[in-house]
Amino acid sequence: MRAVVIRDGGTLVEERPDPEPGAHEVLVRVRAAGLNGADILQRAGRYPPPAGVPADMPGLEFAGEVRANGPGADRFPVGERVMGLVAGAGQAELVVVHERVLMPVPPRLDWAAAGGLPEVFTTAHDALFTQCGLQAGERLLVHGAAGGVGTAAVQLGRAAGARVTATVRNHSHRDAVAGLGATVLSPDDFVDEGPFDVILELVGAPNMGDNLRALRIGGRISVIGTGAGATVEQFPLGLLMARRGRVHGSTLRTRALEEKAMTARALERSVLPLFSTGALHVLLDRAFPLEHAADAYERFAAGGKLGKIVLTL
Repeated sequence: MRAVVIRDGGTLVEERPDPEPGAHEVLVRVRAAGLNGADILQRAGRYPPPAGVPADMPGLEFAGEVRANGPGADRFPVGERVMGLVAGAGQAELVVVHERVLMPVPPRLDWAAAGGLPEVFTTAHDALFTQCGLQAGERLLVHGAAGGVGTAAVQLGRAAGARVTATVRNHSHRDAVAGLGATVLSPDDFVDEGPFDVILELVGAPNMGDNLRALRIGGRISVIGTGAGATVEQFPLGLLMARRGRVHGSTLRTRALEEKAMTARALERSVLPLFSTGALHVLLDRAFPLEHAADAYERFAAGGKLGKIVLTL
């Protein structure tokens, strides 16, 4: 099979042995695979995958067709359209994945959209609802809302009946994010627009002090991105105490199978039906064919994208 491989700080496409499914595993013929910030970090040597996952093969999400089932795997028949998360090696013609973390592709979605769905919508849904308990009528602030997770979070918050505010630095993307159902602000202007019940932090350390100032009593902050910095120099704990606030942090990649399966079932139950009705959609910045993976990585690393970048096969 062909696969994206990291070499000397860059990416190339080369042949690798075809994987074979083991017990309760499924072999999937990949049709699209999304790029994520973790892939950029892995390419730079700053985010090694978990044990047992090839260190030189990136890719955390995919969509494709079931080609074969291993012993005991019987949830999806051969030919079924499926998508899911893996801990690595997802940007390849074939992937092997446990059947419990697979999800059906909603009928309305094409391959490119399906390949860019699992990571960002799972991340956003887990942070907003499982961790922060976002409720209808509450005020949600999404930082860095023009990216894949940000555009997913805005839509999920809106669909749940929350009042959504988003910060977007790139002026050219603000109308598109507003079109998803958010009131859009400059990243410098959010404190005076509070207080907010839930703040989704996708930018990182520079926002954390002001996040506390913008937090409602009993509010929750979920940190799932640190692109602008991972170390907070000033974080007023007295203000956190006064707000009776909670701060959560999260990643998906290293979670155990049981936990990943739970996030997949939550998406099937609460999120995927909204794609079938057209209430949610995957914003695509651009799709690249697999052989142009290096160009896709450079587009991602350059910044300024709106939504997802996806490799198609």
